Amino acid sequence: MTTAGNAEPYLTIRPRSGWAALNFLEVWHFRDLLLSLAGRDLKLRYRQTALGVIWVILQPLIAAGILSFVFGAVAKLSSDGLPHFIFSFAGLLAWNAFNNTLSRSSTSLVGNAHLVSKVYFPRLVLPLSTLISTLVDFAVAMGMMIVLMICYRIAPQPGLLLLPILLLILAAMALGVGLYAAALMVSYRDIGYILPVFMPFLMWASPVGYSISDVPLRWRGWYMLNPLAGLIQSFRWSLLGRGEFSATQLIYPATVSVAVFVAGAFAFRRMERRFADVI
Repeated sequence: MTTAGNAEPYLTIRPRSGWAALNFLEVWHFRDLLLSLAGRDLKLRYRQTALGVIWVILQPLIAAGILSFVFGAVAKLSSDGLPHFIFSFAGLLAWNAFNNTLSRSSTSLVGNAHLVSKVYFPRLVLPLSTLISTLVDFAVAMGMMIVLMICYRIAPQPGLLLLPILLLILAAMALGVGLYAAALMVSYRDIGYILPVFMPFLMWASPVGYSISDVPLRWRGWYMLNPLAGLIQSFRWSLLGRGEFSATQLIYPATVSVAVFVAGAFAFRRMERRFADVI
């Protein structure tokens, strides 16, 4: 691409390798497109719905009620001394941030096939734009969490300062998996059928509606291999100040999160060259 009266190219498209392939500066140059896509995603998601954005609050409220009944009333599991409803809602805040980021980023390429096949822009813009819309949903649900904390008379704890870091770790992990899934889905649409089946199993294997203390000690080491276990438990502790927490339990999830994100981003950029031809 060249500008009028200037022989110097405005943009040169060439293959990159190594760390240069992760050109996030180029993504920054296309930030207006990223914000536009995020805004479009938010508008389209609740168009022609009677309740609109209220679903962002209503969905976790209904889910928290179900989890409270299953794990609290029926299974009689621990809620770390908290009402089971707000206990479950706090866990769902973390889970939904992870699940929504992964689900939306994984379908971002296929859902925008007309753009991918016709216009040049950094393809990373598409999955990253879904993160912004997920964070908006999280902020709305967080407002409901504040209302619940007032109703249950739970005061904010100093651990709340750790919440942005935990959210960043969750988002990086979800994006890493989402980037790899999005790249694979261009060629193998089966991924779009596998993820919705796999994600509920992962949720039940994570301490969303129950505490880690309910897991038998002989199985807890294996259980903690799920990086979401320590993250969700720490997330709930930062909000409500109850439950098990230690800084060391974040080292493993944070390490996995960074590794997954870097691996997913490299895989995405490596497969990016054939997106326009295959999609």
